[in-house]
Amino acid sequence: MKSIPQKVVKQLLLCSIFFIVFSASAQQATVTSGGDATGSNGSSSYSIGQVAYRNATGTNGSINQGVQQPFEIFTLGNDDFPEIQLMMSVYPNPTTSFVMLTLQNYSLEKIHFELFDLNGRLIQSQSITTSETPIAMEHLASAVYLLNVMEQNKILKTFKIIKNN
Repeated sequence: MKSIPQKVVKQLLLCSIFFIVFSASAQQATVTSGGDATGSNGSSSYSIGQVAYRNATGTNGSINQGVQQPFEIFTLGNDDFPEIQLMMSVYPNPTTSFVMLTLQNYSLEKIHFELFDLNGRLIQSQSITTSETPIAMEHLASAVYLLNVMEQNKILKTFKIIKNN
């Protein structure tokens, strides 16, 4: 039986290592958890701990793809007041501490918000005196909340906020 020359063994080993290094693919991020979410409007896969993302903006809103969103916000009912917008901001990032209520092109006179849980219990009520009002959410459990923006006793707009944590 003939033995393989040492030079050929080294070349085969080098080629094997080269092939493994350049053909291997790996995750872009190390994530701590993840899963799939489904609802009446579609489904999505998510991961927790992913730092790479891409921002996409369209006429119906924007999404940061690849980043777990701590809140899901929906406008309920008719949108008779499109100038009232609930925009999500987090301080510091990442966290689930605040949502930012933003009112644009609307008089702030006699405007306030009321935050309710799904049992109808009033969680928080506050006058709106500036165009951007932070609403503290860090003390609240993961659940669904309703936010009414009101002028005197008339509901102008209702938002459904889902706090995922």
